[in-house]
Amino acid sequence: MSNSKGDEMTKDFLTATDKNPSCIMPTKLTLDSPLQFECHPGVSCFTACCHNIKIVLTPYDIMVLRRRLNMSAHDFLVQYTEPTYLEKTDMPGVQFKLTGEKYACPFVTQEGCTVYADRPTACRYYPVGMADFHEGGEEGEEDKFFFLVKEPHCKGFEEQKRWTIREWREDQGVDVRDEMNKEWLRLVMRRKSFSLQATLSEAAQRMFFMASTDLDHFRRFIFESSFLQTYELDAETVERLRHDDEALMLFSFKYLASTLFGAEGLPMNQEKVKEKIKAMRQEQGENLQKLEEEYKALKAERAAQKKQEEEARRKS
Repeated sequence: MSNSKGDEMTKDFLTATDKNPSCIMPTKLTLDSPLQFECHPGVSCFTACCHNIKIVLTPYDIMVLRRRLNMSAHDFLVQYTEPTYLEKTDMPGVQFKLTGEKYACPFVTQEGCTVYADRPTACRYYPVGMADFHEGGEEGEEDKFFFLVKEPHCKGFEEQKRWTIREWREDQGVDVRDEMNKEWLRLVMRRKSFSLQATLSEAAQRMFFMASTDLDHFRRFIFESSFLQTYELDAETVERLRHDDEALMLFSFKYLASTLFGAEGLPMNQEKVKEKIKAMRQEQGENLQKLEEEYKALKAERAAQKKQEEEARRKS
C-alpha cells in the first residue's frame, strides 16, 4: 500500500507512487467526507501497490518493525532498507529495499502483508492523503484537509464499502502514527523551507541519520559520551531515556531541533558552555596565529623570489 503525505510542499513525502499528479484528486475533503473504498484479498489488484514503490520509513516505523522482528536497529536497517534523501532536502533517511524481479516490498506475499499490524505509516494512509499547512514546519494554527489518491491500477474504489475519512483513519490506526511522527516531520519541513541554498554539514547529516534511524546508537551516544555532562537532564528523564524507546525517540527530535535549528527546550550545562567557548576562542587564536605564520612565510618566499629575479636581470 502507498500514500501521499505531508504539507503543501510535500504531499508525496513518505511515498512516491503517484508520479503522475493526475492521481491526486483535486478535491479538498474533511474528516466527515464520504469514502467508498476497500482493500482485501478478493480485489483483483491486491498487493499491486506493494511493488515498484518508494516507501520512506519514519523513526517510529523503524522502531515498531524492528521490535516486531526482534532485531537490532542496525541489523534491520542493513537487511531491509537502503539510504535515501527525504524529498527535496539533504536530510538522509531510509526506504524499504525492494526485492525480486517485480521490485516488491520485502514483507509482501501473494497472501498479503506479513507485518500488517505493524505496517509503515505510508501504507496506512493509502488512498487518503493529508495536507497539513505549517509555515516552515513551525507551530501554529492548523489548516488541514484530506484528498484521495486514485491510481489507475487500484480497484479498491469499485468495492461497495463506505466510510467517512474519519472512520478510515481510525480503522488504519493513523492518528497514533501522526502523533508519533509529528515532530520529526516538522524537522524535515523546517529544513525544506530553507531550500538547499545552505546545505547541512556532513556532521549534521550523520547526526540526523543516526538519531532518526538507529535508537540503539543514539542511546549509546547519550550514555557513553559527554552528553550528560553537556546537557542538564533530570534523573527521571535520564532513566526514561535509558529504558524507554518511545521516550528516547521523542527526545531525539527535541535534540535535533536544538542542534540543527537552535530551538529552545534542551538546557546546556553552563560550565560546559563556557569551556566550549573558551576552547573555540583558543582554536580561533591558534588558527589566526597559524595563518599569520603562513602569511609571513609566503611573504618571505616571494621576497626571496623577487630578489633572485632582480639578480638574474642584472647578470643578463
